[in-house]
Amino acid sequence: MQDRIFYSICFGFIFGVFLRSFVFIDSFKIILFALISVSLLLFFKLVSKNKWGIIFSIFTLAFCTGIYRFHNVDIPATQVFESQVGQEEVSFVGEIVDEPTFSENNQRLTVKVQEGEFKTKILISTAFDEEYKYGDEISFTGELEKPENFITDQGKVFDYINYLRKDGVLYVMGYPEIEVLSSGNGNGVKSFLFSFKENFLEKLNLAVQSPESLLLGGLILGEKASFRPELRQSFINTGTIHIVALSGYNVTIVAEWFMKLFSFLPMNLGIGGGIFAILLFILMTGASSTAIRAGIMATLVLIARATGRNYDVARALILAGVVMILINPFVLVYDVSFQLSFVATVAVIFVTPRIEKYFMWVPESLKLRDIISVTFAAYIFVLPFILYKMGNLSLVALPANILVLPFIPFTMVLGFLTGFVGLISHILAVPFGFISYLFLHYELGVINFFSNLPFAAFSFPDFPLILTILIYVYFIYRLFWRNISNLFKVPE
Repeated sequence: MQDRIFYSICFGFIFGVFLRSFVFIDSFKIILFALISVSLLLFFKLVSKNKWGIIFSIFTLAFCTGIYRFHNVDIPATQVFESQVGQEEVSFVGEIVDEPTFSENNQRLTVKVQEGEFKTKILISTAFDEEYKYGDEISFTGELEKPENFITDQGKVFDYINYLRKDGVLYVMGYPEIEVLSSGNGNGVKSFLFSFKENFLEKLNLAVQSPESLLLGGLILGEKASFRPELRQSFINTGTIHIVALSGYNVTIVAEWFMKLFSFLPMNLGIGGGIFAILLFILMTGASSTAIRAGIMATLVLIARATGRNYDVARALILAGVVMILINPFVLVYDVSFQLSFVATVAVIFVTPRIEKYFMWVPESLKLRDIISVTFAAYIFVLPFILYKMGNLSLVALPANILVLPFIPFTMVLGFLTGFVGLISHILAVPFGFISYLFLHYELGVINFFSNLPFAAFSFPDFPLILTILIYVYFIYRLFWRNISNLFKVPE
């Protein structure tokens, strides 16, 4: 009965957020439906003693909660800012509330602006000629615009409007006139983390030359914004883009290495060492929401693989997803990285143990058997989602990952050593940087080789949603049917 109540609350909340992501529902109707759900719950609990009625009432109440939570954070555009859209000379004063991001052509600043009692966020694109930092208060003048969706290289429509909306950004401004009014206005802890990250990357770049240093920054910190378009496309074509993203996979690699270092200790202390590595990773990336999500996912994978208690971790995984959706309901539908991370974590935890027996012929040295089985499980399970969302099918992903992934743990550990030693002495960091460079050069060589093959990747811009749903229904049936059928037995 407790399991049924737990899943009723979690899935009711998720379905509520999902529905509200597409359909606007009036607050009055939400409250009315919630009151009806509470009345039904009291009736089934105190009068009829119907356990299925209790579960249904709890589900509908959680469903209303999910709708209300999304409604609560879905701040509509106000007339104060809407009336200024399209005007060429609009001036605002605001604070940079996130770390500046860099692309090949510009840098982008997320600025929080307040006009009277109304607040909003504006994404500014500007040149590299000035340096801006988190916590700077700036005055800027330019043309206020609303973001627009665009077509990707794979022919898919990228929902840029909702991609920004999930972070509270409703407007954009290109290359305005900017004046820094003051600095150091942000959160002190966050400022320290961003500053530490910046110094760490600077030491990496001094010890390792480009483009290998770009790959190292991506492996350790998810820094891939400075990649040339050709290099980024090579990662996409070979299905290796995940190694330069803030994903649970990256964090799991570091955590498992720490567990190996502490393998002489009792298992609980070893897991504690792995969790310490995850905390270190999150702090190194500036404690961004993406890194925190990756850290949560990696912790769950770590516990599942260390203890073998997949069913308990399944509930923890669902609970972690609900908590992340509760914090920011937009991630459920509009954050592809959250969706990919969740799907990949399911694959690593539940699919890998089922297919490991087919890879017993692979030697265990360098954890090659484990890497191949994890890579195969994750790629097969994530592939339908990638085809639907991104329209990209890589035919060389498995061999490319198999040749690259065994060396990623060594590269990441060497990268951490290079950065930390570099903070003390550049001369002492050079040997670590040189060895890191050798690994990175090999990995980039493999990726470039497979990417240049004429059959490396194909685009499927119109992969049908219904087929994607059917494939995952089949996967869920094969993986969880026994547990699902147990949930639908008559409650005791």
